[in-house]
Amino acid sequence: MRKIIRLIASKFARLGPGFVTGAADDDPSGVATYSIAGAQFGYSLNWLTLFLTPMMISVQEMCGRIGMVSGMGLAGSIRKYYSKKLLIFALSLLIIANTINIGADLGIMAASMQMVLRLPFFFWLIFVTVFTIFLEIFVSYDKYSRYLKWMGLTLLGYGITALIVKQDWLSVIKYTFIPHIEFNIKYVMILVGFLGTTISPYLFFWQASQEVEEEIKEGKITEFEESPTILKEEIHHMQKDTAAGMIFSNLIAFAILLTTSATLFRNGIHDIETPQQVALSLRPLAGDSAYLLFTFGIIGIGLQSVPVLAGSAAYAFAESFGFKEGLAKKFTEAKAFYATIGFATTIGALMNLLGINAIKALYYSAILNGIIAVPLIAIIIRLADDKRIVGLHRTNKVSKIIAWITFVFMTIAVVLMIGGLIKK
Repeated sequence: MRKIIRLIASKFARLGPGFVTGAADDDPSGVATYSIAGAQFGYSLNWLTLFLTPMMISVQEMCGRIGMVSGMGLAGSIRKYYSKKLLIFALSLLIIANTINIGADLGIMAASMQMVLRLPFFFWLIFVTVFTIFLEIFVSYDKYSRYLKWMGLTLLGYGITALIVKQDWLSVIKYTFIPHIEFNIKYVMILVGFLGTTISPYLFFWQASQEVEEEIKEGKITEFEESPTILKEEIHHMQKDTAAGMIFSNLIAFAILLTTSATLFRNGIHDIETPQQVALSLRPLAGDSAYLLFTFGIIGIGLQSVPVLAGSAAYAFAESFGFKEGLAKKFTEAKAFYATIGFATTIGALMNLLGINAIKALYYSAILNGIIAVPLIAIIIRLADDKRIVGLHRTNKVSKIIAWITFVFMTIAVVLMIGGLIKK
């Protein structure tokens, strides 16, 4: 048993940006969107977790490879080799989506803390905002990257919850392997939200920049925009790391769907207004353990994903305007970078003063991410196949085909949603 534990621990220790990125994908926005999907459609959306896994791996691997080989994040690559208009377009989309996402995530975290630990909502909102900013600014990258990785394991609570709850396993298997599609606006909107919270823009920018941070930590380069020497073995390790992160991400999404389908949907609870409603609904149906695991899961992954959201915006902003960047740097060395983190997080927190419903904000931010991801995926495919950026490490045919299928599938979903809303 000890040997098995040691083997798992050694394998986990080797995981890096790919795993952290995958875990951050199941942020509170993802938890809310998957919960709404399970409550409204039951097991019938299970197939998406299987269908989207290779798509996630393909797109995120491209982002990781761009960062590893070029020594730059996505924004830096666009700034150096493409037009400023394209850069400003990509940056604007990212910052708008991330700020809304941060605000919604902070709101649901504060609401969850209030429910479990008492004290007023705004006390917890201030606490998580200040705590997040403090970690990113004052904790060294080496320690911080390990913190992000370990916080990702809080998502295992959702897997445990899904096992505690009584499941209809025949239906689970059926809807996982046989796609169920409906042509109505409610289904299409949840589909776009599901896509947006799974294949999210902030993950693109985050992983590319984190691969550069890892190279700085390992001493291969000293600054962003320096070109490191990359071996094929290192590319393969990044690909395995990325695949592990994306598979983990979709397994957790699958677990959340199973939990809410077997409890909320089965008992006729289809409309979710607050995070308390989800958690409290689990208590009589699945017991205190499921209720607490679900709630603490939101808090734990929120503490991991909000820094990723703010950090990805900061990387993109700093690269776009040539400012010094990186979590490995001290505040005095990268003031604009850290100021962007503080600004994005604070503005997100202030959004909660508007009295916006936390669950709806999370859901609509997922839909916004689904719309914004479409043009960004096209840009990423182009960057990952540009010799000036990735040299000999260009995208293979299979990955390129999967990425273009992703682009087409998401485009069709967004067009159907917009068309349905116009008709409505």
